[in-house]
Amino acid sequence: MNSQDIRKKFLKFFEDRGHTVVPSSPLIPDDPSVLLTTAGMQQFKPYFTGDADPIRDFNSKNTASVQKSFRTSDIDEVGDKTHLTFFEMLGNFSFGGYFKEEAIKYAYDLMKEYGLEIDYVTVFGGDDITPKDEASERIWKEIGIDDIRFEGREDLFWGPTGNEGPCGPSTEVYIDGVEVWNIVFNEYYRESDGTYRKLKTPGVDTGMGLERLTVALQDKDNIFDTDLFSPIIELLPDELEEKQKRVIADHARGISFLVSDGVRPSNKEAGYVLRRLMRRVITHQYLYGEDRKDTFPLSPVFKKVVDIYGGFYDELDLEAVKDVFSEERDKFLKTLRRGIKELNNMESINAEKAFKLYESFGLPYEVTKEIAQDKAGKLNREDFEKAFDEHRAKSRAGQEAKFGGHGLILDTGELKARDKEELVKVTRLHTATHLLQASLRNTLGDDVRQAGSDITAKRLRFDFTFDRRLEDEELQEVEDWVNDKIERKLDVQFKELPYEEAIESGALYFEREKYPNTVKVYSVLDEDGKPVSKELCGGPHVANTSEMGKFKIIKQESVGAGVRRIRARLE
Repeated sequence: MNSQDIRKKFLKFFEDRGHTVVPSSPLIPDDPSVLLTTAGMQQFKPYFTGDADPIRDFNSKNTASVQKSFRTSDIDEVGDKTHLTFFEMLGNFSFGGYFKEEAIKYAYDLMKEYGLEIDYVTVFGGDDITPKDEASERIWKEIGIDDIRFEGREDLFWGPTGNEGPCGPSTEVYIDGVEVWNIVFNEYYRESDGTYRKLKTPGVDTGMGLERLTVALQDKDNIFDTDLFSPIIELLPDELEEKQKRVIADHARGISFLVSDGVRPSNKEAGYVLRRLMRRVITHQYLYGEDRKDTFPLSPVFKKVVDIYGGFYDELDLEAVKDVFSEERDKFLKTLRRGIKELNNMESINAEKAFKLYESFGLPYEVTKEIAQDKAGKLNREDFEKAFDEHRAKSRAGQEAKFGGHGLILDTGELKARDKEELVKVTRLHTATHLLQASLRNTLGDDVRQAGSDITAKRLRFDFTFDRRLEDEELQEVEDWVNDKIERKLDVQFKELPYEEAIESGALYFEREKYPNTVKVYSVLDEDGKPVSKELCGGPHVANTSEMGKFKIIKQESVGAGVRRIRARLE
């Protein structure tokens, strides 16, 4: 059975049993807690938490999907028989439609339809916090599975993304000694104080790796021998080592999907992940072909990726992939040669030297590690990232000193502006986020805290902790409060204070941010000089709220358990 048929059979199986087939969400999730989509359940989070209605959106409480996914934690490990960056997750989900009995029987029946025999299953064995999953044990025994193995919380209890949220035990299916399917039962809710309560409406969240399932169904030794990879690897030169072929094949897939989902190479977030993949591939290509005429082109490799996956993922854009890769290759090759020459002149390479190679020549950690071999024996990613963070902190401090704290950096991660005109607009919106947070706390209570933000010249996006949808009246009250402060033409001022003193003064701060010892505290002051908003921030801000214009909330959204999002603009 080829990989296309494996996907089709999975979706047809669940569609025939009342599930709505939902297309894969993009690799860039609408969720501030994660960089990339790593699991099939991410697009369904609001339905598990009750913030969205599956009947309204899917006409069913049960869904199934094949989700494209990406994990950055395994980039350095790619090259062995199992690790990947891009992968696909087959999943079925229920938001109160069915629970353990049906989910386990579905898994058993589908394995039979695939012609696979279950070796054994694992079940949560219980601990002092939550009891043994006796229901799952009973159901597996009733359908004829005798080899049931019990494991602990670390392996078989799936917790919430943050401190609180839906969670529960799982049961895993093993084929040929390999775990292929994980079935999670969200039957508890973990409170912020660490206690657990039973959910009134439990849910089912499953994930089965397509690559592992394909290994079993095609009777292969490893994922790279399956039809998902072998046609790509066949295009690569025989002289390349097996590990190099696997790295290129894996990264070519990842590059193709990231670019097609709109990611472009950069030095931060998803763009940095894409750049790492591209430059690693470019280096392998360069080392193989620099001194020979028969260097291998990458365009046929990308075309083969699209040939393999394009029938299912019609968003794949071959021309965009080739163009973006070619542009990055042209940029990188200009410095790669000089960087390799500099590297070869070094007797040994530690984190500081590796970062210098990155800063001066653009050589990523992986490239330095691969080329240097024994000379970089003591080099590890943790030390490299530490050197990178220290440099970034110094750069930020230097910019603040140069521009008086008003951050004339047009892409800080939170603020994005292409020119001075846009900078004026994001400055107004940035001040608006401070007033928005103060207004939310005024309306909803002091438990509201910032969970993320993103500002462009057109709008602001503000994420905050809150466990339900805001009523229309509450949204209006929030909007009116902000506009009142704008209409009153209040001054905006800042003070430099030691970090601890700033916190003690009651200034709000973003818990995910790392702050220097001395910080700026921006305050919006009322007519009596009392702050209506007070936050740790590096700027930029308006001098007076009269500069801002009318504040308008566009919409509210859920982005995960206990986190809401407001989008707004200034008119």
